Amino acid sequence: MRIAVVVFAALALVPAVAAAEVKKTDNKDPNRIICEKQEVVGSRLATKKICMTAAEWDDRKREDREAIDKGQRQARGPSGS
Repeated sequence: MRIAVVVFAALALVPAVAAAEVKKTDNKDPNRIICEKQEVVGSRLATKKICMTAAEWDDRKREDREAIDKGQRQARGPSGS
């Protein structure tokens, strides 16, 4: 019985050790693949998985920010008020 408990405890720790191994990868690598689940517009349940490199995610964030800034500048009009 004790052996079963020890084996079970050891097996329970395996995922934690595996997760620690994944975190040791280089987070600064622009070529690492990052996957993200995004909700589908018009559905409460549907999601789609989008995978891109870290550099592509950075580009997308920058482009989104520029589009928001441009929209806000245009909404204020030429006078700035």
